[in-house]
Amino acid sequence: IILNVICVNWVYQALEEYSYITFVSVLFKALGLALMFLLVRNSGDVLWYGLVTVVSSFGSAIFNFIRLRKLIDLHPCRPWNFRRHLYPIFTFFFMSVATTVYTNLDTVMLGVMKNNEVVGYYNAAIKIKTILVTLVTSLGTVLLPRLSYYYEQGKETEFLSLVSKAFSFVLLFSIPCCIYFSVYARPVVEFLSGPGYLPAVAPMIILMPTILFIGLSNITGIQVLVPTGREVLVLRSVILGAVVDFLLNLVLIPSLGASGAAIGTLCAEFAVTLLQFWYLRKLLTSIIWSIEFKELLIMMLVSTPVIWIVSGLHLSSLFWNLAVSAIVYFGICGLILTLCKERILMYIAGKIFNKSEKL
Repeated sequence: IILNVICVNWVYQALEEYSYITFVSVLFKALGLALMFLLVRNSGDVLWYGLVTVVSSFGSAIFNFIRLRKLIDLHPCRPWNFRRHLYPIFTFFFMSVATTVYTNLDTVMLGVMKNNEVVGYYNAAIKIKTILVTLVTSLGTVLLPRLSYYYEQGKETEFLSLVSKAFSFVLLFSIPCCIYFSVYARPVVEFLSGPGYLPAVAPMIILMPTILFIGLSNITGIQVLVPTGREVLVLRSVILGAVVDFLLNLVLIPSLGASGAAIGTLCAEFAVTLLQFWYLRKLLTSIIWSIEFKELLIMMLVSTPVIWIVSGLHLSSLFWNLAVSAIVYFGICGLILTLCKERILMYIAGKIFNKSEKL
């Protein structure tokens, strides 16, 4: 808790010092991995395991706090004016509470209304979804400071352009992921959790579209409404999601179990996204034609038949089955986007090969 308080990662994110954040994070993750092999050898080493977890997850906080002296003067600044910060602080606090409630409510209600076995199946599906959501929403952390800067400086054209590119990124990344992990839900669950967790396949398939909805609401909420000072609207949408999730869980879990909880989560995320889209309908109307739907459509028309053909292959092991299918499917998606000269992909390629492509 203490290390989390002094971590101040948000300072370096706001200053767009992502090279430093990445370096320190990788350094302590590598240190944690080395300590894990050295110190954790059997079930009696639980205290060492706890220490290693703290070091790998929050050890960078010490570096962050020490380095902070180069950026700001750490001394009391009087007079303190806390009152002006209370409203936004409590808005974000209640937003966080509401999000935590509806993202964990399904697991809690499953445990109460069903049993721990059903919770275990559901958590296996949630684990896979969480990994994919983290990848999709990772762009938001990078874009937020730049979007806030454009808005504060009144650079509307640059602001709208960056938002449209964020939408393109989410659509081009999340939709192929939804398709692949829906088609390969059974082997993915079996590979990651074991054959005993096959009841998690149905909830996982139901949960896959939430990757798209969360990616889109991350743009509309965190990247647009928050920088423009409308975080209260984000809070309203999250409260709506919590209410939808609770009511649907109450109705569906008794009869459908983990699949009912997955349906509740799917509808909750859709409700959050839909309400935020309604709040931003004017902005979305102005950028709709700049989103790369043509490249997305071409990619889907070519790659979707391929994934169904490849899914019929049965190789020697689950690992190779998943590895080959992923390389073929996502490779074809990447090839199509390259041939279409998709902007974000061309920008990344330009950075890799030191070419001056513009995003």
